Amino acid sequence: MASKLKDRKAAGVANKLKIRKGDRVQVLAGKDKDKRGEVLKVFPKQRRVIVQGVNVIKRHTRPSTTQQGGIVEREAPVAISNVALLDPSDDGPTKVGFKFLEDGRKVRFARRSGEIIDR
Repeated sequence: MASKLKDRKAAGVANKLKIRKGDRVQVLAGKDKDKRGEVLKVFPKQRRVIVQGVNVIKRHTRPSTTQQGGIVEREAPVAISNVALLDPSDDGPTKVGFKFLEDGRKVRFARRSGEIIDR
């Protein structure tokens, strides 16, 4: 498994993700299946994303000079293969495609409805 990921990094595939920060996604598998949220951060090399309100863990932190200690809840990364982008037109999970517009811009579009996703 690790060797496959290393090969992807070497080939530059890790940078060609179809999900970006700010996208609304739905979780497809795992304990948070069917939950929806906004992508807060993307980790292209690990092929993971952090989704708001999904995969929440409790972190036990020691007090420091800047912050108080205790149990802190925060989101943990989810594998990018376990999330699907939500279609802007009907709010259902969709695959993502790329196409070029007449003015030469490369944009993402929802394969479910054909609607353009990029702003």
